[in-house]
Amino acid sequence: MGVPLVNITDDAADRIREIIANRENAQGIRLGIKKGGCAGMEYTVDLVTAPDPKDDFVEKDGARLWVAPEAMLFLLGTEVGFEKTALRTGFTFHNPNESSACGCGESVELKPADLKALAEARGVA
Repeated sequence: MGVPLVNITDDAADRIREIIANRENAQGIRLGIKKGGCAGMEYTVDLVTAPDPKDDFVEKDGARLWVAPEAMLFLLGTEVGFEKTALRTGFTFHNPNESSACGCGESVELKPADLKALAEARGVA
């Protein structure tokens, strides 16, 4: 079995299903990255109304998530969560490819996943 591109927590799956139910033509969300912030990169979450066939696809209990191809190596192994606190409501990302983050938590420094190390860890190499 290969390494899952991303894992979706139960809370994130609940939120994605809620988005699908409450937005016209919504089919899920698209996860990506872009340059920005003081640490260099930011996660992006966009509504999907028409899936891009180039995107990778992950589904958990009806919660549909697409991953932009240019972000795949940076997001490999990421756990997508969702939190609601007194100060913040939004998706969270526990990413093994993060090498640092800014103090405000809005941007991160990412390195591409080490595919050889992942294969060796799984005894595939």
